[in-house]
Amino acid sequence: MTNSPDIQFLYRGDGEKIAFVRQAAQPGKASLVWLGGFKSDMGGTKVMALDAWAKATGRGLLRFDYYGHGASSGDFEDGTIGRWREDALAIIDALTDGPQILVGSSMGGWISLLTARERAGRISAMLLIAPAPDFTSELMWPGFSDEVRHTIETTGRFEEPSPYDDEVFIVTKKLIEDGKNWSVLGKPIPFDGPVRILQGMLDDSVPWEHARKCVDVLTSQDIVFTLIKNGDHRLSSGPELARLISTAEALAAQIEAS
Repeated sequence: MTNSPDIQFLYRGDGEKIAFVRQAAQPGKASLVWLGGFKSDMGGTKVMALDAWAKATGRGLLRFDYYGHGASSGDFEDGTIGRWREDALAIIDALTDGPQILVGSSMGGWISLLTARERAGRISAMLLIAPAPDFTSELMWPGFSDEVRHTIETTGRFEEPSPYDDEVFIVTKKLIEDGKNWSVLGKPIPFDGPVRILQGMLDDSVPWEHARKCVDVLTSQDIVFTLIKNGDHRLSSGPELARLISTAEALAAQIEAS
């Protein structure tokens, strides 16, 4: 659970609130927006490494928790890709000025693509970490057994043990059905800015072949897909965090020089 004295809240029209922490960029420096993964929050290892880097280099960083995640309001079980997409758009529209670099991890990679499609003029670049576009229909649903699918279809939910901690992922029928409305694979996403993708070859949550599909749908001619041979889904070891920071630094410098 996110816990920071710097947390503020963006209040939505429906009475819900999105928790965020914002650090302003120094003049001439790039600004980044962190888009986290499924059931993760803005206090995770990767985003806090970016936070420290941003503070040290004068870059701006806006990190937030989706509806039902971390310190934000709402019940996780009521969340959908569409709702979390709306959160990202609301955060960018209300709390940022000028072009932003999106940093999307796992599900946040999907949300990044949706955000870039909707706000292409506000997004200067993207850094995607094990991106999982269309994961509800392309990875999650096909990976379930017939028994699990039946449970979801008849009861509306299924509790799936998390591979990363002692908690469970609650997968709802609403999440699966809503995800189909926001599919991005198979059709071009007009985006001309630079894109950097970091992907672990040993990722058993998002196979590298799936993450590679982002390259096919984005129209940008400046895309670098980096495959990390011994990397898993988390990409949170010391060397992997160093690679994340060096990639963010190079991307920010490129945007600042343009």
